[in-house]
Amino acid sequence: MRSIDVGERRARLGVRHRLAAGRRCDDVAEIARSLVVLHATDPATVYLSAGARGVALTPADVERALYDERTLLRMLAMRRTMFVAPIELVPVLQASCADALAHKQRRTYGRYIEQSGAVAGDVWSWLAEVETETHDALLARGAATGAQLSKDVPRLRTQVNTAPDKAYSKPTNITTWVLVTLGCEGRIVRGRPNGGWTSSQYTWEPIESWLPAGVPAMPAEQARAELLRQWLRAFGPAPITDLKWWTGWGLGEVRKALTDLDLVEVDLDGVTGLLLADDAEPVAAPEPWAALLPALDPTPMGWQSREWYLGPHAPALFDTNGNVGPTIWWDGRIVGGWAQRADGEIVCRLLEDVGSDAAAMIEAEAARTAEWFGDVRAIPRFRTPLQRELTA
Repeated sequence: MRSIDVGERRARLGVRHRLAAGRRCDDVAEIARSLVVLHATDPATVYLSAGARGVALTPADVERALYDERTLLRMLAMRRTMFVAPIELVPVLQASCADALAHKQRRTYGRYIEQSGAVAGDVWSWLAEVETETHDALLARGAATGAQLSKDVPRLRTQVNTAPDKAYSKPTNITTWVLVTLGCEGRIVRGRPNGGWTSSQYTWEPIESWLPAGVPAMPAEQARAELLRQWLRAFGPAPITDLKWWTGWGLGEVRKALTDLDLVEVDLDGVTGLLLADDAEPVAAPEPWAALLPALDPTPMGWQSREWYLGPHAPALFDTNGNVGPTIWWDGRIVGGWAQRADGEIVCRLLEDVGSDAAAMIEAEAARTAEWFGDVRAIPRFRTPLQRELTA
């Protein structure tokens, strides 16, 4: 069994994740492919993650890729988390993750409607009719907000109280439930937001706006194997527990999908890791590099076992739910955190001594990040202890 030490894992990270000098690029879709997907729970993360890996990228370039060229698509997938995916990966994510999400969402919301007594007769047929009407209305409009669609489809305004015995609960209409379910099913897509690149007030568009024939179908087993293959290419080697955590699947599902891949086992400091057999050659360390990555960036959120790049810094840089804040990287490891203050200043805090050369490169990245923001101010959706301290 070949051993892969922390140094080589960090080298792979710098090269594969387009953070090392000479590996950055200005093709937003290619950046996303390098990471499988971009984390998009916080809208600003998509833009900042791309900017950190670009050379001369601007926020307008990311917006163009998302909404004009449409080489990327926003969707719920692994762990019911929002991602921005390269368009060719959408069938894989749909079959491996989103179809199951759609089934779960419809079952949950249907039971709420059924228990409320808001609909007489067959709730499931009624709900299917409402979904079809909503999709048809969106096809007719081209793009719309939930409020606009609820005017076109009156049944979207059906009121349901999910916990009538609780004082805090109140009736809500089913518009969001139906739109989320249709999104999981791959029939509608979150389109251009009403606002700038930090806004999450999305309009909705039919999937036909991105994929005229809809999302191509593929077997779920094939899709799961392909998703794991792409993850291992970008994030491997790693123990199987990391794949289980990142996908949100059961261990049995992960093991079954891995049987369709040609793998080798490697030693990761006493832990067995998995690697694609055609990716087992050593990776040379790139020149030292620095980066400022945003909250929820896919690199620090890519593994469950993080000691080899995070060290002792988790209490300062993660919230209690496991969400990472803005991080400073030096040569493959996290060495500090950063934040944007109300006046736009990018302020950094190093949590270990990295030397004057590294500090100078980090300062240059901070200046580049400030230029990327320009006049935009963005507060991370999940705030971490250090981020709060730096902006106090």
